[in-house]
Order: sequence, then C-alpha cells, then structure tokens
Amino acid sequence: MADTIFGRILNGELPADRVYEDDVAIAFRDVNPQAPVHILVIPRKPITNLAQVEPADTELLGHLLSVCAKVADAEGLGDGYRVVTNVARRGGQTVDHLHFHVIGGRQMTWPPG
Repeated sequence: MADTIFGRILNGELPADRVYEDDVAIAFRDVNPQAPVHILVIPRKPITNLAQVEPADTELLGHLLSVCAKVADAEGLGDGYRVVTNVARRGGQTVDHLHFHVIGGRQMTWPPG
C-alpha cells in the first residue's frame, strides 16, 4: 500500500492538511472536496477496503468510526454529516486503501451516487 497516494501521505512523502492523528489513524482534508467539510480518515494499517477487513480488525474499525465522530465534532458538524466508504471500482473507490469520507457543511441529498 505504500505505493498508493495514502501510503505516501502516511510515510511522509506527500503533504496533507492533517486534522487528527494518533498511532492507529490519521485524518486529513480531501484535496477535491465535495462539500464545505470533506475529511478523509484512514488507518495506518494497510487494508485495501472494507471487503478485505478481517475479524481481528473489529477494534480498528470502531476506532476509525470514533475518529470520524471526533473530526466531525471538531469541524462543527453537530447539525449533521455523512460518513462514507467506497468498496472497489464499481463502488467508487479510487484509492486502494481503506478510508472513510466525513462530509458535511451543507444539506446532504438522498439517494447518493
């Protein structure tokens, strides 16, 4: 995964506007935001996508969702936001590294996509 853009961000090869980081995950602003607030939350562990998660990753997934909530709160999204993960090409995934989009700051519509 070091060859993905997110792997390069994790190892410091590429800059990112980081808004949160700990020993398990980082969160940074999307360079192509789809809303006033658009933050990506990624694990440091290399996992391709949600379909590749193993039972041992259960705690990691909970932590990632907790980070999503923390960054949403820090960004003032108390009136609502969306958390999205895309799986594989047909699901809209463009980077082969598990990531969650925290999107808010405007009214979300339904259905998405």
